[in-house]
Amino acid sequence: MPAKATCPLMAFEVEYPRVIPKRRPEGHQPAAPRYSLRWARPVSMLVSVYFGIQKQSLSWDEEKEFHAFILGELAREGGTATHEILRCTDEAGWTNGIVVAYWTDVTQYERWLASSGFRQWFESPERRQGNTGYWCETLCVPYDRHETIYSAGNYRVGLGRLAGTKIVPITTNGYFGAARDRLPLSAIDPLESPHGTVAPPQREVLESHGEFFVAQVPHNATFLRSGQYWEQAGPDQRDDYLHALQPKLLRGMSYLTEHRERTGCLSLRIMTNLNADGSPRAETSVAATFLSMSPLEKWAESHETHLDIYRHAIAMNRKYRERREVVTWHELFVLPRGNLFEYVNCHPRTGLLPYARLRAF
Repeated sequence: MPAKATCPLMAFEVEYPRVIPKRRPEGHQPAAPRYSLRWARPVSMLVSVYFGIQKQSLSWDEEKEFHAFILGELAREGGTATHEILRCTDEAGWTNGIVVAYWTDVTQYERWLASSGFRQWFESPERRQGNTGYWCETLCVPYDRHETIYSAGNYRVGLGRLAGTKIVPITTNGYFGAARDRLPLSAIDPLESPHGTVAPPQREVLESHGEFFVAQVPHNATFLRSGQYWEQAGPDQRDDYLHALQPKLLRGMSYLTEHRERTGCLSLRIMTNLNADGSPRAETSVAATFLSMSPLEKWAESHETHLDIYRHAIAMNRKYRERREVVTWHELFVLPRGNLFEYVNCHPRTGLLPYARLRAF
C-alpha cells in the first residue's frame, strides 16, 4: 500500500492509509502541549550509531582519547557534525564512555565507513587484547519506523540536532498508545515480535574476553532513548526533579532490568551527557532495547513504577504549564531485521550479548 508523504509548510512526514485503528480515545484533547521532529526535506532512512569503550575502572584520559579518536573519524568525508558525548555505569559496574552520532542519509553513512579509519581500528586484533572492551550499536531504520516527542519546542537533542529539522506542535500525546500512533508504519503493521512478548532467558555463560561478537537484533525490537534536561531549571523545579521525579525514574528503570522476561527489556543504559572536560551536565538519558513495543507499552500503561512517573510529570505540567523548565523527550526506533550490534572484548553482560543470536569473528 503506497505511503503518502505530506510536506505542509515544508514539514515532511509519512502517512499511510490506516488499516489498524488508532489508540487515541474518541474526543481526546491533550492536557499539555507536546512537540515532535520534522524535516524540511524528504528523508527515507535514519541512522543512529552508539560508539562505546568500557573498562572496570576507565580513566578520564582513556575516555577522552576514545572521544577524540571517534570525533576525528566523524570529521572525515561522509561523517556528521551531530554527536553527543555520554557516560554510563552499566549493570556490571563497568564505566562506559559513549559517543552517539546521527545521519539521515545511509549512503553518506556508508561512504563514511568506507573512507574513515573506524572499521580498520575497530576490527584490529589490538582491540581484543587487554582489559578494555569496545562496542558499536548501529540503528538503521526507514523513516516510517521512528517517532519523537519533546515537552518543549525550543530544545535540541538527538535527531533534533541535525540540520534541516524543525520541531512542530502535535496533539498525538497524553494517552497510552500515543507513541505507537506517532509511528507512521503502525497504521498498516502491528509491529509484533516473531518471538512473542516474553524475553528469552539470559545466557548463563559466555566467554567474551578476547572475542569479537556480532549480535543480530531481533526483528521489530524497539530502541528507546528517553531524556531529561534540567540545566536551565530554577531552584524549585530542579529540586523537584532531583528529589521527587528522578527517584521515580530510577525505580522504574530498576524494575525493567530486574524483571526482564516480564518487561521484554533486553538492554538498558542510564547515560549522563558530558561537558568537554568530562564533567557531568544536568542532562541524562536512558537507552533501552525491548523485544518489541508491546511489553514496553504494557509496562507504561499498567505498572505502578511507570504510573508514578507519569502522574508526577502530568502534575508538574499542570502546575507550571508554559513555565515548565525541566525538559523531557524521547526518540523511538522499531528496528527491522538486519540491524547488527557489535562487541569486541566486552564483558558478557554488555548490551545484547546475553540474548541475541551471535556470530563470532
